[in-house]
Amino acid sequence: MITNSVVRAETITIWMAEAEGDIRAQSDYLTQLDAAIGDGDHGTNMRRGFDAVGQALAGQADGLPPGRLLILAGKTLVSTVGGASGPLWGSPLRRAGRALGDADTFGGDQLALALDAAIAGVIELGAAQPGDKTMIDALTPAVQALRDALTAGKSLEEAVRAAADAARTGAEATVPMRARKGRASYLGERSIGHQDPGATSAAIIMAAMSRAVAETRE
Repeated sequence: MITNSVVRAETITIWMAEAEGDIRAQSDYLTQLDAAIGDGDHGTNMRRGFDAVGQALAGQADGLPPGRLLILAGKTLVSTVGGASGPLWGSPLRRAGRALGDADTFGGDQLALALDAAIAGVIELGAAQPGDKTMIDALTPAVQALRDALTAGKSLEEAVRAAADAARTGAEATVPMRARKGRASYLGERSIGHQDPGATSAAIIMAAMSRAVAETRE
């Protein structure tokens, strides 16, 4: 078990397992969202990728530090997920893992820096900014909420829960946006009125993180 102030390898493996289960349960929903403004394969691709991540991380909690687990998860997503989702999730997880290094534990400030590195990876690949109707619209407010909660003296569990709530709100806020990046941008005005599937999967994954931190606290 961990304290409120640190994350260990156990939390990462539980996070990825929670994400795997949630992505599997909501893969049809993600595909429906993507069918409206994309290629219609987001749910299928994400499910295949996170199923593979679960297999790759099985039994690794005692052998690899948190950062290395994230790098392994990222590499697995890149190698197994089709479309844009593989690189757009794999690269950020690898960036986050490299930011954490080989430390056995990390706290809230290090988590925020790792998520900053992850977002930088997304921006480098897709050149997306807040308001472009992408996963950035869920991840950016999530990291800001995490930092705000930590600055206010909240526990890591509370801060990650705030991040998950902000990610969900950010995903929902993509509905009235006009897409300016990705496949959805080809639709122009017709992309308005649909929730972005990438932002939605980002919110799902942040919610999984929140539960993992809560589950592994003392």
